[in-house]
Amino acid sequence: MKFNTKAIHGGQIKEKGYGAVMPPIYQTSTYAQSSPGEHKGYEYSRTQNPTRHALERSIASLENAKYGLGFSSGLSAIDAIMKLFKPGDEIISTNDLYGGSYRLFNNIYEKFGLKFIFTDLRDQSNIESLISDKTKLIWVETPTNPMINVIDIKGLADICKSKNILLGVDNTFSTPYLQKPIDLGADIVMHSATKFLAGHSDVILGLLAVSNDELAEKLYFMQNSSGAICGPMDSFLTLRGIKTLHVRMDRHCENASKIAEFLDSHPSVDKLYWPGLKKHRNHDVAARQMKDFGGMISFTVKNGNFEKVKKITSNFKVFTLAESLGGVESLVNHPATMTHASIPVDERNKIGIVDSLIRLSVGIEDINDLIEDLRQAIG
Repeated sequence: MKFNTKAIHGGQIKEKGYGAVMPPIYQTSTYAQSSPGEHKGYEYSRTQNPTRHALERSIASLENAKYGLGFSSGLSAIDAIMKLFKPGDEIISTNDLYGGSYRLFNNIYEKFGLKFIFTDLRDQSNIESLISDKTKLIWVETPTNPMINVIDIKGLADICKSKNILLGVDNTFSTPYLQKPIDLGADIVMHSATKFLAGHSDVILGLLAVSNDELAEKLYFMQNSSGAICGPMDSFLTLRGIKTLHVRMDRHCENASKIAEFLDSHPSVDKLYWPGLKKHRNHDVAARQMKDFGGMISFTVKNGNFEKVKKITSNFKVFTLAESLGGVESLVNHPATMTHASIPVDERNKIGIVDSLIRLSVGIEDINDLIEDLRQAIG
């Protein structure tokens, strides 16, 4: 089954009761049992819910994985992964990552004895020197948030397998339409499905996809025991969004390509970050492991300070200044004061999250309107 068909039908089971085309919203907390322990596969909706299961089967199908798991947010999905480890374990992570992930690692799990080593995973020549017998996971975003750095998943997977280390990939920016980490050797794939998968800025939800039976069993245990599951309505909305993922992503990428071309020649733009540019570091890796280059673009403004960037980001008419990304509408974001404010300023500056950095989530509006909005906002 090809991806465009999988997006609509993958992992789905036809509803037998009334022939509903869309999986029904099972808005129930519990299920009747014919006798103690005798039921139809469902007991309690924290543990099992048919609507959530439909979504979990869908993400497993799209990621070419055996199992999918749904959570209340992307961070709760990452939280479940962290609970696989014990005090003293070490995790190597890309140093350019979502501020919420950094906060979860540094401010919460370090207190429980996990050690995090942040490094630039684009350069894999020094990775093995960071690995010890305590290393249990390498955590990757690619493309990264917000610097849009591209990391070689297969290269890391080869290292991880030789060292018996898990490889986890945050695939939020790419979605399974553009990139399939499990096919490239990853063990765990995470999505903030709030973003491109749901696609309409109306739900908060996280997903995991895995193929290893033992790993899946452990994660299902965490999901049920900790209880940070997604509800049936959010599951339904996300599943509905997935059905148009391929159509939306084509337009996100098409629009981003034209906006990158416009920004690349704009006299007020200093540095531009988008994997589709041949001058972008690891463009060749992106071309190899991604179907297209995505709808996320970051750039810095020449001679930009916070006041200048504040004026630009407040001046958009079509783009909306807001947190998050991946919806049908175009969003503009100032990472240093918004999504990545939880990262200490010295660390932000080291990886390029400076006051002059602006991040765009390119939507699916008319491209001429988007470019004109950029023209008048930047000046």
